[in-house]
Amino acid sequence: QVQLVESGGGLVQAGDSLRLSCEASGRPVSSNAMGWFRQAPGKERELVAGISRIPTITYYADSVKGRFTISRDNAKNTVYLQLNSLKPEDTAVYYCAGRNAPTVYTTPRDYDFWGQGTQVTVSS
Repeated sequence: QVQLVESGGGLVQAGDSLRLSCEASGRPVSSNAMGWFRQAPGKERELVAGISRIPTITYYADSVKGRFTISRDNAKNTVYLQLNSLKPEDTAVYYCAGRNAPTVYTTPRDYDFWGQGTQVTVSS
């Protein structure tokens, strides 16, 4: 049983940066594909960034390419999402999720375990 705990969200201004962390416990997640999803009010949950197992392949939604960076530190059993040049439209609850498989999929139903989410609010 894997537990994920996100942290690092907050209220920032447009153009600011944040780093979200997702700490896993229960067992190592180094063999799992991991993803960061977000869900804004009234919208569907969407994958914004994913990272596969070895070889490390990353996926980014078009809306965040060049601004967000996903990474993982297997020694710390933690996945990160660096958010730069934040925009008001990035406002959402951000969720960390993992698949019991090595490759990134983009749909939430393909993920097997989830964190509770962390709120990111970007003011204009």
